[in-house]
Order: sequence, then structure tokens, then C-alpha cells
Amino acid sequence: MQYRFVRLTYSAVVCFFLTSGALAQSYHKLKVSDFQGIPQHNGGIIAYTNTTIGYTYVPSWQKGYYKLDFTIKLEMNKNESWIDKSRVRSPEMLAEILKHEQGHYTIAYLEQQELLRTVGRTVFYDDYLTKAKDILRRIDAKYKQLNIDYDDDTNHMLNREQQRSWDAYFKKQLAFLPPESEGFTRNNSR
Repeated sequence: MQYRFVRLTYSAVVCFFLTSGALAQSYHKLKVSDFQGIPQHNGGIIAYTNTTIGYTYVPSWQKGYYKLDFTIKLEMNKNESWIDKSRVRSPEMLAEILKHEQGHYTIAYLEQQELLRTVGRTVFYDDYLTKAKDILRRIDAKYKQLNIDYDDDTNHMLNREQQRSWDAYFKKQLAFLPPESEGFTRNNSR
């Protein structure tokens, strides 16, 4: 029996205990080639980042509890993400746009990592389906709000002081993730 939950994160410029095995991938530094979608001309938006976090797990009964083997995959949807290159006036502006959009990707990556840590530390019993859905829903809501706060605080990157503050926040959050050789990491499974 396998369950699958998928959540899309839409971002706009200018997202271990006794149990789980888990699988994830490395953090990705965004490049212009990651934005292959057709620009949408609405609301002054100059770029749009689209990611998907897909969740699958397989439960198995073990010594009085359920072990849930999770795969939590983060994808950059290149064909849905775009930059309106006709509005980019300089290489410096493009670099700022990519840095801001990297923030949206980082938020999605941090969500994926928190999901991996949380399900890895959770003991599941007969109510595993409800408990897993609640964990996924709660963490997703937290990061949806973080995405909104990011765009509001930075005014879609136009507030450069706030953008620098968020960049420092992201750097710190990424630094606190466990190294790849420990725990719920970017490329390992447990």
C-alpha cells in the first residue's frame, strides 16, 4: 500500500527515532536555465518560481508500531518557472532576480528538510494515515506563510535591506542543516 500527497509551491518575484527511512536530494543553486516557462504579464511580476514537493510513503508493521518509509521529493518545475527577460536591464538585475527566486526555492528546500526530520522522529501507530497527513499539512502551512512573509518583507526583492536580511536568514538556516553524513540528509536514505 502506498500513499501519495503532492503540494505545489508557487512563488513570485520581483518555497529518527524508531521509524522512517527517507530519501531526498541535494540543494540546488538556481540558474537562468531553470526558468524555461513562458512569462506571464500580470501584476508587474518579472519572475516566477514553481516547485513541487511530492510525498510518498509505504507503511509496514514492526514490533508494535508502524514504520513509514518516506520519499519526500522537491522538484524545480522548469517549464512552469519563468523570468521575463525582456524586462531585465542588466546582468546585475538578473543576479538580484535569481537571488530573490533562490529564496523561494530555499523555503521549499527547508520545508522538505523539516518534513524529513519530523517524520523521521515520529512513531506511528494505527492512526498513521491521519498523523502523517497532519504533519504534512502543518509543516506545509508554516512554509506557505514563510513564502508570503518573504515576498511581503522584501517587496518582491525591491526592499534591498530586507532582501539582505532574508539572505542572511537563509544562509543561517542552511548552515544548521545536518551534514550529509548524518541523519536526514539531502542525498541519503535511512
